[in-house]
Amino acid sequence: MDTFTQSRECREATDLLERSRRAVNPALRAAVDSLPASMRRIAAYHFGWQDAGGTATAGNAGKAIRPALVLAAAGALGGRAEQAVRAAAAVELVHNFTLLHDDVIDRDPTRRHRPTAWTVFGIPDAILAGDALHSLALRILAQDPHPAATQAAGRLAACVVELCDGQHADCAFEQRAEVGLDESLAMAEAKTGALLGCACALGALYAGAGESAVAAMDAFGREAGLAFQLIDDLIGIWGDPADTGKPVGADIAARKKSLPVVAALASGTPAAAELARVYAMEGPLDAGALRRAADAVERAGGRDWAQSEACVRMASAVDQLARAVPDLAHAGDLLALAEFVTRRSR
Repeated sequence: MDTFTQSRECREATDLLERSRRAVNPALRAAVDSLPASMRRIAAYHFGWQDAGGTATAGNAGKAIRPALVLAAAGALGGRAEQAVRAAAAVELVHNFTLLHDDVIDRDPTRRHRPTAWTVFGIPDAILAGDALHSLALRILAQDPHPAATQAAGRLAACVVELCDGQHADCAFEQRAEVGLDESLAMAEAKTGALLGCACALGALYAGAGESAVAAMDAFGREAGLAFQLIDDLIGIWGDPADTGKPVGADIAARKKSLPVVAALASGTPAAAELARVYAMEGPLDAGALRRAADAVERAGGRDWAQSEACVRMASAVDQLARAVPDLAHAGDLLALAEFVTRRSR
């Protein structure tokens, strides 16, 4: 694909995300505004709508990929995207509940180019704000008169359980010397793929799709989610801090066993042994150790494998999408979003 075509498709996806944000933001803000003041100020800060003192800002509330998937899936299956706005808002609330908790678990100091909520308001308040967003998501669906809302609420609740299982596995892996690639992929599907799959499935439900189409849309989102995670893991090692808003080599500094790292460690190469030694070092890693580790991941084949696997997962995602939408001309928005997440740099 030439640079011009990539640029045009990126603009199309960016425009689609912006339209989705405009459609969903009123419901999202209304939900957050309904919170008690103690939780509202933390959530508003996290979303980038206010600074820590409560003054309105024009901050970055994220890319809103998941709500865009809900709306695009509904449209692809012949539904009206505007009828799925509450479902899209619920998915985005769940996503941000997980971000608030993940930042605490990982002790991440920054998100979206500014301090994370727990570093500003403290760990208890950040956790409670995340819990509140989770409850808001379920309340939005419980109050939605759409006939698919009850089924959507059950599906979203089951997804949250799967997300928690994936996060538990991710934390457990950090304490283990060896982690298999298959179990790492299963963890990534639960932690990342499940919610993207749920977003697509909810869009299908709100379009009145049958069970097989809903299942295919869920599978599409899961495969696209794995591609998303693979790219995210690459960015976590080689991303530009000016784009990511996080320090260089943040995932290696945290000794995360991300997918490229696990692939590298499993390669049996001298570079794998070097990487294992760096990960076993006591104390914080200095800049030199971070560079050696990133270089070892690349020499051990972890970077190439992750890039190749992302392409494989995207091809599988398109196959699943074709089961639900045989004429892919009707799924242009979904394909644009899937393409966007596998070509992003932050």
